[in-house]
Amino acid sequence: MAQCVQSVQEFVQDSFVPMVAVLCSEEAERVTRKNKLGFAELLRPFCRLTSEGHIRDPNNQMQVVKNLRICVNNVVTSPTPASAASSPALRRLLNDVVLSCQPQEGAATNVITAGDYDLSFSATTPWFEAYRENFLQSMPASDHEFLNHYLACLLVVSSTEAVPVEQFLKLSQEQHRVQHSGEYTNPKWFIPNTLKYYVLLHDMSEGDEQRADSVYEDMKQRYGHQGCYLLKLNSRTSSAEEDEQIPDPWSQYLHRNTLQNQVGRPCVSLLHLLPCLLADGASTSLDSHPLQLDPASSSGSLHALTAANAELKKGSREPEGPAGGHGACLTLNDHDHIRQFIQEFTFRGLLPHVEKNIRQLNDQLVSRKGLSRSLFTATKKWFGGGKVPEKSISEPKSTCGLLYPPEAPELQIRKMADLCFLVQHYELAYSCYHTAKKDFLSDQAMLYAAGALEMAAVSAFLQPGAPRPYPAHYMDTAIQTYRDVCKNMVLAERCALLSAEILKSQGKYSEAATLLIKMTSEDSDLRSALLLEQAAHCFINMRNPMVRKFAFHMILAGHRFSKAGQRRHALRCYCQAMQVYKERGWSLAEDHINFTIGRQSFTLSQPENAVTAFRHILTNDSRQTATQQGAFLREYLYVYKVTASTFLPELPLPCIHSSATRVYFGHERRLAEGEKQAATHVSLDQEYDQDTAAMWGHLEEQLVAAANRGTVPANFQPTQCCLNSQTDNLRHPLAVAEEPIIVEVTFRNPLKVPLALSNLSLLWRFSADGASPSQDRTTDWSAAEVITNEETVSVGARLRLLPHATGQLHIVGVVRALTHSVDVLLSPGQQMLDLMVVRGRQDLKIRGPRLNQTKEDKMLIRHGLDLRLDPIITPPMPLMELLLKQNVSFGCGCVALGHGSFLQRHYGDQPRSPHA
Repeated sequence: MAQCVQSVQEFVQDSFVPMVAVLCSEEAERVTRKNKLGFAELLRPFCRLTSEGHIRDPNNQMQVVKNLRICVNNVVTSPTPASAASSPALRRLLNDVVLSCQPQEGAATNVITAGDYDLSFSATTPWFEAYRENFLQSMPASDHEFLNHYLACLLVVSSTEAVPVEQFLKLSQEQHRVQHSGEYTNPKWFIPNTLKYYVLLHDMSEGDEQRADSVYEDMKQRYGHQGCYLLKLNSRTSSAEEDEQIPDPWSQYLHRNTLQNQVGRPCVSLLHLLPCLLADGASTSLDSHPLQLDPASSSGSLHALTAANAELKKGSREPEGPAGGHGACLTLNDHDHIRQFIQEFTFRGLLPHVEKNIRQLNDQLVSRKGLSRSLFTATKKWFGGGKVPEKSISEPKSTCGLLYPPEAPELQIRKMADLCFLVQHYELAYSCYHTAKKDFLSDQAMLYAAGALEMAAVSAFLQPGAPRPYPAHYMDTAIQTYRDVCKNMVLAERCALLSAEILKSQGKYSEAATLLIKMTSEDSDLRSALLLEQAAHCFINMRNPMVRKFAFHMILAGHRFSKAGQRRHALRCYCQAMQVYKERGWSLAEDHINFTIGRQSFTLSQPENAVTAFRHILTNDSRQTATQQGAFLREYLYVYKVTASTFLPELPLPCIHSSATRVYFGHERRLAEGEKQAATHVSLDQEYDQDTAAMWGHLEEQLVAAANRGTVPANFQPTQCCLNSQTDNLRHPLAVAEEPIIVEVTFRNPLKVPLALSNLSLLWRFSADGASPSQDRTTDWSAAEVITNEETVSVGARLRLLPHATGQLHIVGVVRALTHSVDVLLSPGQQMLDLMVVRGRQDLKIRGPRLNQTKEDKMLIRHGLDLRLDPIITPPMPLMELLLKQNVSFGCGCVALGHGSFLQRHYGDQPRSPHA
């Protein structure tokens, strides 16, 4: 798995924390709303204790509580169904949480070298951690466990109330009614005698501090100094210095931001929104979500108990107060006051309350266990009941239908185990869980048994000094029971997340990957995608990295991300897997990945990346069928058509053989024109012959020597009218103004589907004498001459260029229109032929012959120059052509070549004559 910010111990401890409820009076809520926060929201950044606490266990042994965090929530009495964690509204919010967490540019990456693979991928996966955190926070309170039940309730009243004591009495009665009336199934409470902690909230900016102190003294007389607290806030007024910088620790909890990819609504912390998400009518605000899956926090005051939905609909109504963000009325001293209040409440109220209840439960179990348990065991023995081992769940006598009464000894053991676990007494918790597990299995209460097995395994792992190994088989049995017997994927997923992290911390990456893969299913694409990605990270982080398994599971994760609407995450997964499949000979897999990358990139408005990906699909060694190649080609041309709106795209299809390009200078002469035969060996219609070219070069050299009194000039070079890969192209060829340049280009179609080329023209760049080079320009070709070779599936096109000025010419490439026909089905039995036309360019990049003269040339791969596409345009020259009549012969030294440039260079200007 990817690296996590927290250690595994911190992660597991923070997954199960003491729950504290909040009830506020309306006036107290008004005081906190000055800071754009509710009272529970105000406390959240300070809910982790920085100092150690202590409790005594039933054996009077002192236990240290370190780094404890509590969870504070408003009381919301909405009837939450047991499957709330898998409700459509919550699934959509989890989807938005993942969508809002994307890899940052320049984020840290891991580079792993395994064999000849060098892989780079994200070192952390914050989107998975955000999903996991919000998923665990959304776990509903269940009847088979007490970890998510409220241990205490904060009753908050403002000092500005006329009679604060009466308000405390009303809040206390309201809490008692909510817990004991039986009218509400939620929230759930841990024990009947819930701790009530009385908080007097004093506004320093408007209240009477002496009166507040007086009321607080009265409270200490009524509730005891350990059961109440005076919290002073809002010390900062509008007259405070404007440049005073006050930190905002609430932003990480309540930060609102616009989700990426145009989700369409702001994302709020899931912990902030959860109470209202689970309230009636919450789904109405989420019905327009673009993913179309299956069909704002509320205050904790009295009037808000029945107005949670209204609060969500009207949005976050900001109260009047100083401009700024959260906590605008609070000073750093106020922050310290809140932190001190949390510490006082936990050390003097919550921990002593938990310690007392652990002792009471222990005493009750000890007193009742002797008679009831022995009688229960004897009854089981008489009627053939026996202990069922934790692995034997294939044929349970009953599944999840068994419910224990609240006073059942089995539930009291479980309750005592949960209390011990929440205050980090893991050894006693493990003992209680282990005992409860046996009782539940004996009763075939499989839901209760799975919960006891899950927490027994976690408790064993968290015990200091690791007195016993982590019982992974407990977790496996719990997952199997939750998933197969109880049909509860939410609890099974929680088990898998915990166990996988524990296994990873012990270096058991293979076991963790197997566990994560087993948890994938068709009911949730998002969950499956995240778990498959984490399994892939497990494979790559093993001592001997399993690179191909990493890539395969990243492909699976990308597919599930795509189905969940997480296109950016899908693209990232496919790109990481491509590092493994690229250039390994697995062409079909590589085609699939490139095709998906191209589609996702285009959807995410990344046309350049889409073009690059689609370019790799249509290669020379493609093993796809003609039908599949046609589908690839349609996508390819569509992307090019969209991206070509502002510039000419470079089309890699069909393949162009740059080295086979031939360039002819001057009017092309045919081998036969009636009864006339041109006096030249050069033609585009015949193959190049080395011996014939050498003979003509020798004749030209003799003619030049004769014209120069037997001496050949030092700068003499044979005239080359047609240049190809076999001619000497180290010098710039000479072309004459007003005489055409013919370029023959050879194409080859590597696909099994036809391609049509049209509107061919040359792309060139010209530098006139004494001027800077021009931009690339094209010359239209209205009557392209196309030569087809059926054996090689190649096509040759001859393109003409007529220069009109002197200077340096550079032929860059070819511009053409590529056409592919697409059958469009209009209705059954009716089809229409649609033409996909894309106009683009293809550069001619000719590489010269390999150099093999020096030692460096032989050791390295070096190539010389090839300047056949870079002619120098000279001024117009006279042209003389010599035709030999039949039965007339001359000596070899008297034959004249038919190119005016040679005549001009060696004989001077002569009148131009079509024939001589």
